[in-house]
Amino acid sequence: MKALVYQGPGKKDWIEKEKPGIEKPTDVIVRITKTTICGTDLHILKGDVPAVTPGRTLGHEGVGVVEEVGGAVANFKPGDAVLISCVTSCGRCANCKRQLYAHCADGGWILGHKIDGTQAQYVRIPHGDNSLYPIPEGSDDEALVMLSDIMPTGMEIGVQAGGVKPGDTVAIVGAGPVGMSVLLTAQFYSPGRIIMIDMDPARLELARQFGATDVVQVGAEDAAARVLELTDGQGVDVAIEAVGIPATFDICQKIVSAGGNIANVGVHGKPVQLHIEELWIKNINISMGLVCTNTTPMLLKTLKSGKVDPGRLVTHRFKLDEIMQAYEVFGNAAREKAMKVIISA
Repeated sequence: MKALVYQGPGKKDWIEKEKPGIEKPTDVIVRITKTTICGTDLHILKGDVPAVTPGRTLGHEGVGVVEEVGGAVANFKPGDAVLISCVTSCGRCANCKRQLYAHCADGGWILGHKIDGTQAQYVRIPHGDNSLYPIPEGSDDEALVMLSDIMPTGMEIGVQAGGVKPGDTVAIVGAGPVGMSVLLTAQFYSPGRIIMIDMDPARLELARQFGATDVVQVGAEDAAARVLELTDGQGVDVAIEAVGIPATFDICQKIVSAGGNIANVGVHGKPVQLHIEELWIKNINISMGLVCTNTTPMLLKTLKSGKVDPGRLVTHRFKLDEIMQAYEVFGNAAREKAMKVIISA
């Protein structure tokens, strides 16, 4: 089979690789029909995730068709259409019992990280019964790919961890795919105001279309000063960081109100400076983490009901053998006006 393989910082190849097979009775082999590229994959290529070693097939998102199942798999059979979760969970360990699937003793985020991932023709999914979801009949496959990772990430690590409540003023720093997912899912909780902050005017315009009440363009104006102006000097109830660089986390520190919350969603490859000398007196909470995907069943229901349409995030489409071109487009998102790419078999 063909696969997109990490070959060290700054290096990747679309190469021939051995097709995966069943290794444990709980495994499922899935033939990929649609996958995508995540910002985390770009972090890996920069060398920000040293646990990823050369030779690893990248990718942790996608939908496909079950090709083969292990003897212990009860919920799926060959031919079933499935959504792949970015997080693998055994469903039995102490952390899984707490719905802390990101820290499963025999899983967590391993696809495209510690085992071969989804940017290939086939992928092996450990603990298939707990790490795959049947695709509802009539669903939009492109929208479903967004439920592998970015939608539950935005919901859990941004909106829920940030404690978004009705009437809140929320600021989202970063209008990329995860920031947009935060924007879409925050609206479930009826905040009074959502301020989107980014450098790219095209993304800010898209954010308005998706429900942002205000936008702030970094570079054209002092982002923190503008947010304070918009909030009469009070700051925001919830500041959500969705980029993963020190400058964007710093904006969150400057704009959070007394009694507010900072929710860090971005993947950071470098340390940030925590201004505890200014924050200690403000009675704020800071959260961060890796998505557990416990909201995926709920998000599947909202997708089926039409309450949310993450398929709107897709801007570019490629065939699987065009994946190197897809990386070029996604890696230059501002130039290409790219949000999320879909790569189809």
